[in-house]
Amino acid sequence: MRLAASFRLLLFTAAIALTGCAGSAPSSGGVPQVPPPPDVAAAPADAVRTSSNLASKVLNPGKGTRHPRPNSTVTVHYTGWTTDGRTFDSSVTRGEPATFSLDQVIPGWTEGLQMMVEGEKRRFWIPGALAYDGQPGRPQGTLVFDVELIRIDS
Repeated sequence: MRLAASFRLLLFTAAIALTGCAGSAPSSGGVPQVPPPPDVAAAPADAVRTSSNLASKVLNPGKGTRHPRPNSTVTVHYTGWTTDGRTFDSSVTRGEPATFSLDQVIPGWTEGLQMMVEGEKRRFWIPGALAYDGQPGRPQGTLVFDVELIRIDS
């Protein structure tokens, strides 16, 4: 199981690296563009902020009561944009949700998904310090994600 989770993380990381979106538009073989939300450039005033400066807003409340733990394995659908509106990754456009352990993703995801319950959809504005800042070939600066927590697997 751990090997499978590591392989999924490798694929997740490779998908982001292949988009070539460290500030450039995706190539013809890149990620299909998803129209960005109107508030992609900055979190709105009514977004909730944590002490780490992660901002979020519930788009659709969930029906569950359980929250993931820092090492939970979760299944989600998501789309990620840079603040200029470029899509750099999306499980939605691939047509298949992603499953991964929260201890193997960027800190903004680990923190943010723990606020969610199953069935919830939330938008996150993840500051660069909680994302990929300084990692070559990765999107830089604040990243915006729409994430739907489909289920908590463990």
